[in-house]
Amino acid sequence: MRRTPAVAGQFYHASPSRLFQQVEQYITKKVPKEEAIAIVVPHAGLIYSGPVAGAVYSSIEFPKTFIFIGPNHTGLGEKISIMESGEWEIPTGVIQIDEKVSYRIALNIPLVTKDIKAHLFEHSLEVQLPFLTFFSKETKIVPIVIRSASIQECRELGEGIAKAVSDAGYYVIIAASSDMSHYVSHEVAKEKDGKAIEKILSLAPEGLYEIVNKEKISMCGYIPTTVALFAAKALGAKSAKLVKYSTSGEVSGDYEHVVGYAGIVLR
Repeated sequence: MRRTPAVAGQFYHASPSRLFQQVEQYITKKVPKEEAIAIVVPHAGLIYSGPVAGAVYSSIEFPKTFIFIGPNHTGLGEKISIMESGEWEIPTGVIQIDEKVSYRIALNIPLVTKDIKAHLFEHSLEVQLPFLTFFSKETKIVPIVIRSASIQECRELGEGIAKAVSDAGYYVIIAASSDMSHYVSHEVAKEKDGKAIEKILSLAPEGLYEIVNKEKISMCGYIPTTVALFAAKALGAKSAKLVKYSTSGEVSGDYEHVVGYAGIVLR
């Protein structure tokens, strides 16, 4: 099955040439590229989150496959949904699903359900793809979206994904898609997001899950990020680096109602 674009013309340009140019302005040139175990990237309209996402994608060696884990904003489909076969289309290319890795995840992690419905209109993974097609026409994806999960389910899913990565036999990056605080002031976003970012940089999945709930931080992808942290730790991650942080206020000029964006690389 081919999953067609749901948010082209809304979150990013629908014309191939304009989309290429849009992504190009967010790319950092001549930056050293390093291998990563996992990344955290935002998923808003590219005009807002593109500079943060672009800084992350510019700084990593591209893998053969990205395992994308995002939040389920639509409420459609299963609780933890994997699209295990087919391809995703955006204006600048068609991206294949890595069926070797996706089948292994679906087979070996009981929490995961094969489900297409959850992916049809979800933007959190789609907005990553313009960066993929900019850097590589060969990179494949494994799309997973999560509606809810307990901390124990996050651990089980993360460790299961780590095993699938280990068994793949080639370079795979786990990518958690998340924006940070929503619709608070710039100052509040920076303060609250700083607490969540500190837990990510400390490679503390339980700490992240706990602080987001305790402090009521409106980080929409904290569960995918918690899963990615468990996976990265299981794969031997030793450090994490904040590549870039910003808020929508820096683009819109509205500093009273912002959304925060953080780009992080785990190695």
